[in-house]
Amino acid sequence: MSVFSGQNSAGTVDPVRILVVGAGEVGSYVAARLSREGNDVVVVDELREPLIRLERDNDILTVTGDATNPSTLVEAEAEKAEVLVAVTQSYKTNLLVCLQATQARGENPLSTVARIDDPELRGPAGRKIRDAMGVDLVLDPDEQTAGAIHELLSYRGASDLYEMAGGEVLLVGARLADDAPVVGRSIGEIGTAHEPEWDFIFGEIVRDAESHVVREETVLQSHDLLRVLCLRRGRRELMDLLGLHRTEVKRVMLLGGGRTAELLAKRLTDRGAEVAIIELRKERCERLAENLKGCLIFEGDITDTDLLSSERVGDFDAVVASTGQDDANVLACLYAKSMGAPETIAVVHRLSLLPLLEQVGIDAALSPRTASANSVLRYVRGDVAAVATFLDGDVEVVEFEVASEAPADGTAVRDLGLSGNVLLAAIVRDGNAQIARGRSVLRARDHVIVFAKPHLVDEVKQAFG
Repeated sequence: MSVFSGQNSAGTVDPVRILVVGAGEVGSYVAARLSREGNDVVVVDELREPLIRLERDNDILTVTGDATNPSTLVEAEAEKAEVLVAVTQSYKTNLLVCLQATQARGENPLSTVARIDDPELRGPAGRKIRDAMGVDLVLDPDEQTAGAIHELLSYRGASDLYEMAGGEVLLVGARLADDAPVVGRSIGEIGTAHEPEWDFIFGEIVRDAESHVVREETVLQSHDLLRVLCLRRGRRELMDLLGLHRTEVKRVMLLGGGRTAELLAKRLTDRGAEVAIIELRKERCERLAENLKGCLIFEGDITDTDLLSSERVGDFDAVVASTGQDDANVLACLYAKSMGAPETIAVVHRLSLLPLLEQVGIDAALSPRTASANSVLRYVRGDVAAVATFLDGDVEVVEFEVASEAPADGTAVRDLGLSGNVLLAAIVRDGNAQIARGRSVLRARDHVIVFAKPHLVDEVKQAFG
């Protein structure tokens, strides 16, 4: 179902009325992203403090109250909502809100997204309950975060890694080291060196906390954060240029034994890796020992340097800290790095910590908010195949399908008249991917992958939809 189903008389997409329940990490991030695109966003939460921050920084309406209370949903005008995103920490609350909002809409359509971390309710056995409650799309930030970490562990030094277009295209994020081969070269120079057919294209650059779509004249500098789109056949060459290395991770230490760590441990052991977990709570350690046969479980504080030293944290191929405490995650990764761990990954919840992580040498940082936001944005936009957003940098990477008789159908890329803050990076036709060039002519049913600022996504969509 496409929620962006109609255009107004000016030919632009009408704003969508979106109700977000839960102003935590995921809800706040999603609400801000959707508001920046010009949608009418209302956020409900029991706590006033996160709502004040959202109002201060965004054009968003807020309601303080319990969303399971009918009077709160009336105040939030749930009957006018076209999309509901229920992402509180309680899956029971999310389900109940979906039911009430669906009833409030009556005969009018409502698209619903609910955060559900109960595996039984998320699976086939829970389908009847989800249908009865009116849930269209299920989110599980822990599962999505575990998946993102698992992908990053394959490429040492990468900060982002997304497969798009059914795996034909890889989106890679990496910060350039001083000795990276591309440092000091312009994008145009690199392109000329790889003629006639490119296997990768530089899309976004983040420098001095500012994010831009790259241009031909851009000269790359050490410590630039780059996001590059790469065809399957060009992965090895791109990794060499960026100074990255494909790695086979055999031993991983997980600091914190929460649900994200448990899900990640299962993925790692399934591929034959040796996994050790340090968890503070005794009862949780016992549960992990029952569920994760073959993993080593240690009870203790992840910031206890004596414990980390005795378990030889520096000898592991990778160390991942994923507790709910940012400070503990950062400190533990720093100590692991100082002891010789070649790859450290920290799960963080406060974006203000990102500059610090880059300065002190933690290799990658992830947040549950981005993977969940990507799923919500893809669903809300309806007519896009994939969306990638990032913790640092506000350029998005969006995958569209070219509709028959759309302005782009039969048009060369150079003639589309796209904004300078938009880069059409790749075209996938009949399952075969190619890097887009100005001379490339688009056809109906092509999939195109585009770098764009959020406020330009609607403009891009009109060209292809």
